[in-house]
Amino acid sequence: MNALVVTGTDTGIGKTIFSAGLVQALAASYWKPVQSGLEEETDSQIVARLSGVTPLSEGYLLQMPASPHLSAEAEGMVIDPDRLRLPQVDGPLVVEGAGGLMVPLNRETLYLDLFARWGAPVILCARTQLGTINHTLLSLKALRDAGCDAVGVAFIGDAEPDVEETIRQFGKVPHLGRLPMMDTLNNEVLAEVFAQNINLDLIREAL
Repeated sequence: MNALVVTGTDTGIGKTIFSAGLVQALAASYWKPVQSGLEEETDSQIVARLSGVTPLSEGYLLQMPASPHLSAEAEGMVIDPDRLRLPQVDGPLVVEGAGGLMVPLNRETLYLDLFARWGAPVILCARTQLGTINHTLLSLKALRDAGCDAVGVAFIGDAEPDVEETIRQFGKVPHLGRLPMMDTLNNEVLAEVFAQNINLDLIREAL
């Protein structure tokens, strides 16, 4: 298995920035199975801008910025999970989910179900802000209950050592590092900050 899934405890936590850094660091391909919302820069466009890598085409491009199942229904369609098989690529593949694990793709299938079907190792991105212990531990439990292999937790935000250690201890997962907020964000800055702060050796072991 040469794929890594990047998911988060919630939406808007910075997992697309993390994905861009990971794509750059691993010289990997990038795939966003479902993009909901086209009014602003898409996740694939952000990753392309910050990594210099041309992403694979999305499985579904949906106009409305909402849960994928609602976005699809607004366009009169239903997302078919069978259309979302992992692409075959040369080298590593970084796959980014949407929102958190329990985001519905349709009325019967969650993103978590898709991750379990793929069987690829999962990196969980988590905020360091208040509430992250509960959200992160619940997400780790959901991954384990579904039979998914959690590579570890990558934190995003200001340092909260006690919080991060609590999650590592109770979650029984590796701490993959913490990506700080960056005043200037471009591919050079991201590459440098990512290399300094993220444990790439642990991540490479999962491939």
